[in-house]
Amino acid sequence: AGEQESPPGSRFVCTSLPLEAAGAGCPLPPVPMQGGALPPEEELKATVLQLRETVLQQKETIGSQREAIRELTGKLSRCEGADGKWKNEVGKGKDTMGDLPRDPAQVIDQLSRTMQSLKDRLESLEHQLRANVSYAALPSDLREMLQRRLGDLERQLLSKVAELEDEKSLLHNETSAHRQKTETALNALLERVSELEKGNSAFKSPDEFKVSLPLRTNYLYGKIKKTLPELYAFTVCLWLRSSASPGIGTPFSYAVPGQANEIVLIEWGNNPIELLINDKVAQLPLFVSDGKWHHICITWTTRDGMWEAFQDGEKLGTGENLAPWHPIKPGGVLILGQEQDTVGGRFDATQAFVGEMSQFNIWDRVLKAEDIMNIANCSINMPGNIIPWVDNNVDVFGGATKWPVETCEERLLDL
Repeated sequence: AGEQESPPGSRFVCTSLPLEAAGAGCPLPPVPMQGGALPPEEELKATVLQLRETVLQQKETIGSQREAIRELTGKLSRCEGADGKWKNEVGKGKDTMGDLPRDPAQVIDQLSRTMQSLKDRLESLEHQLRANVSYAALPSDLREMLQRRLGDLERQLLSKVAELEDEKSLLHNETSAHRQKTETALNALLERVSELEKGNSAFKSPDEFKVSLPLRTNYLYGKIKKTLPELYAFTVCLWLRSSASPGIGTPFSYAVPGQANEIVLIEWGNNPIELLINDKVAQLPLFVSDGKWHHICITWTTRDGMWEAFQDGEKLGTGENLAPWHPIKPGGVLILGQEQDTVGGRFDATQAFVGEMSQFNIWDRVLKAEDIMNIANCSINMPGNIIPWVDNNVDVFGGATKWPVETCEERLLDL
């Protein structure tokens, strides 16, 4: 026991106690260190707490990186799914995807095993950290070892992320190159077929041909090169043959900026044939889906929106108030066989025309009933003064074809 100087009126007595008794009673006073440093016990506890905080921060970092890995894995899976679909469409050709340096599935599996290993090693580090409280290793050595191991783990994780990114990039580039190569080959084949068709299709005259659209798709269509001027009246006539059901589809559509349904003739589903002008609708009493050639004529004028419908030269219906006083806008796109949702595109396969058509002509006036009858009877030849049916004014796309035909002669075979 010993005495120390104390303030007046107070005294301290110190008595030696066993170590086991010190734990149950008052704690041992801290031993002064040189320079005011903490005792080894306190310093070690502070170091352990600091290391545990470092471990938790590293766990959070690794967790966020695992989320990034899962996102990259999902994107790669979708990329692999798209690639598989493309391979099925291309056919049984050379598997160019086999040229990839590694299988992405193996990378993902390896990355999963690595992440599990990282988790196990981190738990082991935490266990070692708790065991080190018994002074098995010095605090400075423990800190250096833990930081070194965590640095190694972080570098391994970043390396796997970079490797997966490289694999994804290679897969995307290989798929794009394969798709571009296939599309180039298909385009070359279509051009060759078109050349052969042109070489074998010596039309008797520029207007004696038909456009064939045999499938209900969103990529077979014809396009009229010329466009329409502003119209206050028109007559549209064409020959068509179709047995499609339900509905023959859309023989033609005219779209302008701001109005995709400027002029449309369509038979969709179980509805009757409809004429749309400026998105206004009139139902026409026409019946043409019997697989025979029919001559169709439609007239319209802005004056009171009057319209007439002719089939095989006979007037079957008339009406009014169809977009009255609305002039047809100029400069649009005229498509054969498809209904346009945007100018020149966004076709819907369910609205596509299936069959054949010929002699598509447009006039900027209402033709007389007598003229329409003579055209339908093949008594006269009256090409449209706005859109005439000539070979160099009609382009075909997506597999649609042009064939030589004399419509009136083929019609006699249907009778």
